[in-house]
Amino acid sequence: MILLKWKFFLIAGGLGFLAFFSLLMFVAIFISDEDGDFNVPTGGMSPEDIQNVSVPEEVLAHQSLVEKHAQAHGIDDYVPLLLAIIAVESGGTAEDVMQSSESLGLPPNSLDTESSIEQGTKYFAELLESAETKGVDDLTALQAYNYGGGFIEYVAERDTAYSFELAESFAEEQSGGSRVTYSNPIAVEKNGGWRYSYGNMFYIDLLDPYLSDTSEFEDDTVQLIMEEALKYKGYPYVFGGDNPDTSFDCSGLTRWVYGKVGINLPRTAQEQYDATESIPLSEAQPGDLVFFHSTYNTANYVTHVGIYVGDNQMYNAGDPIGYDDLTSDYWQEHLIGAGRIKQ
Repeated sequence: MILLKWKFFLIAGGLGFLAFFSLLMFVAIFISDEDGDFNVPTGGMSPEDIQNVSVPEEVLAHQSLVEKHAQAHGIDDYVPLLLAIIAVESGGTAEDVMQSSESLGLPPNSLDTESSIEQGTKYFAELLESAETKGVDDLTALQAYNYGGGFIEYVAERDTAYSFELAESFAEEQSGGSRVTYSNPIAVEKNGGWRYSYGNMFYIDLLDPYLSDTSEFEDDTVQLIMEEALKYKGYPYVFGGDNPDTSFDCSGLTRWVYGKVGINLPRTAQEQYDATESIPLSEAQPGDLVFFHSTYNTANYVTHVGIYVGDNQMYNAGDPIGYDDLTSDYWQEHLIGAGRIKQ
């Protein structure tokens, strides 16, 4: 069983993210170096994997211009991502809608709407070409839209793919370690509410509400588990939560979604660990569980559980519910291993 690909969906009507998850409030996001209000999966994206994006009506109003200039620059498969960039950069309401004037060396907000889309699309096409030439992934190119092309070289020199840690370290170097307060809820959750004073190291996170996904798996049972789990992507973590009405904690989520396919799990992460066959993470397959220790103070050894989805990724009730990279320093520090549900 392997994770095959990510798909992205355009939800017409603008507030699809709200309707789809029936819990979250849409917040228009404005960044560049400004405060704004997003865990997309790490790794590369190919054009055939990109279907669509959930964006507000103000952004959809620019779709025809985006399509026109994307086709002119040979990246018409990337229209959904360009719309997501607009959603993050301006919410679709500013004149310089893609905030692309600075990529021409001009002052901010110097371009009219069509010129902004033309330049922003051209610039993103150049970043994609550079990323492909240097062998890095599309997420690196997306972050480079905010940071500049130097970030592509920075990632390529480390022979790796995009990660938040690389985005953070690049901003630290470029800013000389200078920090500014950043009250965005994502930043508050990750580090207490700050960023380096260079670009926005949370840029990929900020795109996340517009990049909803489903994953395709070879195993039908795993597919059904993840289709249920993805209904709650973006829900908040609630200690003791065990159903959609309350939202979920980590073991509440796994118990609920596995229960929907007839697999009965005990309630707590410790009990679920005890009920599975322990295996190393290197042998884990999509649908296995992943267990962690010492993520909070409790008498139990096992304190957190997630669903392994492949490629060193898990889906879990963080805050919010979503995907996490198991190679990150935090999860590696707390990792116990994987568990296979006993048949």
